[in-house]
Amino acid sequence: MKKTVKDYLTFTEKAIKKIKYLIEIQKNHNLKLRIYINGGGCSGFQYQFVFDALMNEDDVIITQSDISLIIDPISLQYLYGGKIDYLENLEGSKFIVSNPNAKNTCGCGSSFSI
Repeated sequence: MKKTVKDYLTFTEKAIKKIKYLIEIQKNHNLKLRIYINGGGCSGFQYQFVFDALMNEDDVIITQSDISLIIDPISLQYLYGGKIDYLENLEGSKFIVSNPNAKNTCGCGSSFSI
């Protein structure tokens, strides 16, 4: 369960700052950001983010700058080597993934295909 491997997936400083801020607002320091892949979206697979305090037995935990990310092994195989960033602009704000495994992505960056 508690594997800590930073090379699988990394965070930018903007993402780390936003995650820390959101956890502080919730006043629950047991929360971790969970990323997982769902079928759907305009390109085939869709990135999903949720804060979670619970972990499954086979989850992988990636820790960077005192922030932990939870990811299941199936989702990890699609995201290996990627980077999570946080973007704020006139269109809104969101976590985005730079995924070196994606062959195609949609225009908004929330879905991809392999």
